[in-house]
Amino acid sequence: MDEALVPALQQRREQSLYRQRRIITGPQGNNLQLDNGRALNFCSNDYLGLANHPDIITALKHGANKYGVGAGAAHLVNGHSHAHHALEEELADFLGRPRALLFSTGYMANLGVITSLAGKGDVVLEDRINHASLIDAGLLSGARLQRYLHADVHSLDKHLQKQANHNDKRRLIVTDGVFSMDGDLAPLPALSTMAQQHRAWLMVDDAHAIGVIGKQGRGTVDHFELDQHQVPILMGTLSKAFGTFGAFVAGSEALIETLIQQARSYIYTTALPPAIAVATRTSLELLRASDERREKLTTLIKQFRNGAEQLGLTLIASQTPIQPLIVGDAKQAMTLSETLLREHQILVSAIRPPTVPEGSARLRITLCANHTATQVDQLLAALAKSTQKVTQ
Repeated sequence: MDEALVPALQQRREQSLYRQRRIITGPQGNNLQLDNGRALNFCSNDYLGLANHPDIITALKHGANKYGVGAGAAHLVNGHSHAHHALEEELADFLGRPRALLFSTGYMANLGVITSLAGKGDVVLEDRINHASLIDAGLLSGARLQRYLHADVHSLDKHLQKQANHNDKRRLIVTDGVFSMDGDLAPLPALSTMAQQHRAWLMVDDAHAIGVIGKQGRGTVDHFELDQHQVPILMGTLSKAFGTFGAFVAGSEALIETLIQQARSYIYTTALPPAIAVATRTSLELLRASDERREKLTTLIKQFRNGAEQLGLTLIASQTPIQPLIVGDAKQAMTLSETLLREHQILVSAIRPPTVPEGSARLRITLCANHTATQVDQLLAALAKSTQKVTQ
């Protein structure tokens, strides 16, 4: 077996596409203890800095004391605790939707939704740079998967026009709310209009927006002032701005009941640990109580973008915590990432194909509410020195 696998691994190394894990020996935060050293962290999805919040840690401990560590079984067997149920109800209330349903991960939520709602003969239409879980779900559904140009409503319309004579089949439009590698927002109002014109359903994966964008952090759907009729299917994760773990789908009574009956990634997997649900309820309370963290994050984003512009750095147009610095060549992106860590003790991940298209390798810089203005200045100074050194 190794004779067949080793050459492909070696090829990945030669193409600067080889992935490696770093070992973290402490909690998430601005400063990480990793690989026997310390580094200033600018690649986390812990956007509001809640992953190590003392109130959430205390809630997790209380949850473990009450419910133990494991859920024991799937939700439909005996794994659905009061903590899970209460969190679902609170998420539904937060988002202004009748129901919410917990999933163990965002990947499983996306698989569950798309494979439950679309099948053979149906059409799933997805943005070309959607998250991998959405693409995989479209493929696994058995429906025809069609990918329209990024954030291009005219491209989507062309695909939908081809389905005009198939009104007996389902059409599901699927998009990220905030695109995870570019940081830009999907044109949800236009997509919603297009969906209604063509009698299609619209699903939004808001993993990178929930908690950060919109009133109290209700996401891109709230940001664009859309309702459940315009966006009937909303997915969000709890592992980013919430600082905990898991995911949910929010929507109508019929949608949630359909997923409970048909979503294989819900039915056939163990429920989240109840203690995680307890901790997440505290995260939600913190999200709703104050806009201070979101306001600080907005200030830091502006500071970074203004500083990057003064340095002549090539950023994608993004007003979210995701600030991609385009490098182009995969090897050069890796070298820049390694230089930042080795010489400046700053951790920023290099993102390379196939995660992003060929020729668009980048540093995916992410800002968190726990960062300070001084730390952002430190990052900018390090980028100025490192980019000059690497590109000489």
